[in-house]
Amino acid sequence: MIEKIFHSILLRRHFWRHATFSEVAELYASRMLRMFAMHIASAFMSIYLFQQGYSVFFIAVFWAMFYVFKAMIALICAGIAARLGPKHAILLSNILYIPSMIAFALVPEYGSWLLGFVILFQGVSSTLYSIAYSIDFSKVKSVEHAGKEIAYMNIVEKVTTGISPLIGGIIAYIMGPQVVLVIAAILFLVAAGPLFKSAEPEPPHQRLNFKGFPWRLVRPSIASQIALGFDVFTSGTVWTLFTAIFILGVSQSNEIYATNGALISVVLFAALGASYAYGKLIDGKKGKELLQFTSIANSITHFIRPFTTNAIGIAGLNIANEAATTGYTMAYTRGIFDNADLSGQRTTYIGIVEVLSNLGAAIAAGVLALLVSFMSDQNAMAVFFYVAAGVVLLTMTARFPLYRKK
Repeated sequence: MIEKIFHSILLRRHFWRHATFSEVAELYASRMLRMFAMHIASAFMSIYLFQQGYSVFFIAVFWAMFYVFKAMIALICAGIAARLGPKHAILLSNILYIPSMIAFALVPEYGSWLLGFVILFQGVSSTLYSIAYSIDFSKVKSVEHAGKEIAYMNIVEKVTTGISPLIGGIIAYIMGPQVVLVIAAILFLVAAGPLFKSAEPEPPHQRLNFKGFPWRLVRPSIASQIALGFDVFTSGTVWTLFTAIFILGVSQSNEIYATNGALISVVLFAALGASYAYGKLIDGKKGKELLQFTSIANSITHFIRPFTTNAIGIAGLNIANEAATTGYTMAYTRGIFDNADLSGQRTTYIGIVEVLSNLGAAIAAGVLALLVSFMSDQNAMAVFFYVAAGVVLLTMTARFPLYRKK
């Protein structure tokens, strides 16, 4: 049903691509279900840990271990995706996410040792999915209209990302966060279903091949890819903790989940118009300019974060940051997909990119852990945002062949 809706919308705009649009529509539908399942719970994981009595230092170390593990297994997961094919890899990743949700729900009763299972299962699941999704989408996209298709996918993601934290927060407020985790686990079971109405876009039973790999496509974007991972951790985990602890106020009440979900959901308004406009800019050969301008805007939003003092400020900053982040990630993703095409070794290239992204997030978590070990949590996070404001400017250093073309 969902994929039919996407297919009918997209078909009117690109009627000459009927053969592949079913694949794109199925990917959109699967992505929406996956993102809903993930964000209905992940938006408050760090708040949940803090509410259970874990310190900010412990939470930072937990996420550092999580992202280090993801970086270590990224190439292994890329090999699995090459062996199984991206669609079957997505199915496996969804199944693997379920034990992590169950383990996380049981932490208050059985203790922090269960977080090891969260790192294991969620780490493998999220890494495998990210690689498989990128392989699938980069393969079935239209070269001429890739910016527009990335825009559509971003709209799907942001609508889902905007709605799911609000729904998850309300459910957590009424029934408790553990119920949300169980619901998320169930949703993961069905999220891969829409993909299997068409064949694998990449033939399975392949292997990673580093012989003759074009490293010239990787080296110019190492710093920017690490910065991207740093930014993801900043905008997600650190900002969520900062607002929950020092602005909204965490208590034993579940009200914080509903409030936090509502404030995250305001990004929906920024994402809808921005995604379509940015897609047209990318297809209009303005991707490089978009990447540079929005990277600067993203840096400014991080610098402002410590000065935010109320819910209205949180909502406004979330909208501004979303508009900036959407711009640079869409332009960056277009460059990555073009490089994947040029490399001739799509899966290997995307696996290496995943290593760098998770390394950046791990560095960010390590920086936060280091800061909170020397100063108060609030001062440490404020300093962290200033550091992030500088680091994310490295996204402008990306050098994609696509953006050198006249």
